[in-house]
Amino acid sequence: MKKTLLTTIGLLVMAAAGTAVYRFGFRKSIPQGEAPTQVAAILEQNGCYDCHSSKADLPAYSTLPVVSDMLKKHVDRGTKFFDLERADLENPSEVLLAMIEYTLQHDNMPITEYKMMHWGNGFNKEEKSLLAEWIKAKRAELYATGLASDDYKDLVIQVIPDSLPVDARKVALGRKMYNEKRISLDGSLSCATCHVVEQGGADPRGTRTSEGINGQFGGINAPTVFNAAFNVEQFWNGRAHTLADQAAGPPVNPVEMGDQTWELICERLSKDAALVAEFKAIYPEGLTEKTVTDAIGEYEKTLITPNDRLDQYLKGNAQALNASEQKGLQLFQDNTCATCHVGKSLGGQSFEYLGIFEDYFAAREQSQPDVKYNDDDKGLAGFTGKDADLHRFKVPTLRNLSKTAPYFHDGTMPTIEDAVKAMFRFELGREASEEETTSISAFLKALDGEIKP
Repeated sequence: MKKTLLTTIGLLVMAAAGTAVYRFGFRKSIPQGEAPTQVAAILEQNGCYDCHSSKADLPAYSTLPVVSDMLKKHVDRGTKFFDLERADLENPSEVLLAMIEYTLQHDNMPITEYKMMHWGNGFNKEEKSLLAEWIKAKRAELYATGLASDDYKDLVIQVIPDSLPVDARKVALGRKMYNEKRISLDGSLSCATCHVVEQGGADPRGTRTSEGINGQFGGINAPTVFNAAFNVEQFWNGRAHTLADQAAGPPVNPVEMGDQTWELICERLSKDAALVAEFKAIYPEGLTEKTVTDAIGEYEKTLITPNDRLDQYLKGNAQALNASEQKGLQLFQDNTCATCHVGKSLGGQSFEYLGIFEDYFAAREQSQPDVKYNDDDKGLAGFTGKDADLHRFKVPTLRNLSKTAPYFHDGTMPTIEDAVKAMFRFELGREASEEETTSISAFLKALDGEIKP
């Protein structure tokens, strides 16, 4: 046993030395060409793909005792944080930009264990400069709203615009259909039943999941409809691409609005001659599934909540956030929260793995045995069918958070403080301090914007 251990250590030292010589002696210069090509080269030669790629080629020493388990853990955890195989460097997501930016600012990658075997890794000054400029340029090109003061214009968190371009006639019709109970099979429910505009755009009844037709309860928490226009996809598992696609789902869900078809819904609505005339005046094809959902989607584009106290702060009002809230904002950024909760709505831009450092569902079974695992717990995999997507959920928006309890896809976190502690535990692998919990929660409670029903 002792001989095997010494042999392993010796091989590790030789491998580390060889790697170091290669990294220092044969490190390639940044290639000429377009920025995406240069970025890819920098990430490649710094070993980012070794742990953050589901298609990583493991080194020859990966089969050695001790090393094998360590590498497996690093790749598993690394791809759960971010799988670079999903990255589009031509049109990078806000999350990718945020994650690389965080690494540049905190020098937290590669991790210590990796550096022990790859001594020459780590972004050099030239690489840091190129990556920082690329991030700044791409954020300005693709995501910046241009509403923040000079001090915050390059921040990963963006100010919500006052409005989005919409067709006013469709909005008025969509508002009517959003509140129309005849869409449900028994005439008892509308979109507004579970997404109450006057109360945060979510279900104000406080239950983990919403009550649908005939007293049935769904398997997943109803997210807020506010700022959904900024989401990259809709639903917790991303099965709808647009707001109109999302609006088409609940009316034909047997648990939500009834076991029916859109053909039956339109047939029922078409008995209202005045409503048919309203649709015909706007849509040449008249009242159909497509036109009803399009109108609802157009209305939902108006359900954005600008000018909360964070936005006021980012616009230059230094007094908009108090000392505790400002501390919370800083801790929010320091603890990588702002690498997933990005952009205008502080979320909705990616699907992230729940339980990077600890099995969330095993822990839930122990603490809340009444909450049974169901298909909705599969997350993105429930839509794509891919094993790599299992337990990945769309990152929720944090705007208006104080109005949308309970939290998480399963509604198991009663308070913001509970949610903060859980994120530290399952996503960061440590316990949140009292200061972190208090300050970050105070910051999150300052995100209530203007609601214009």
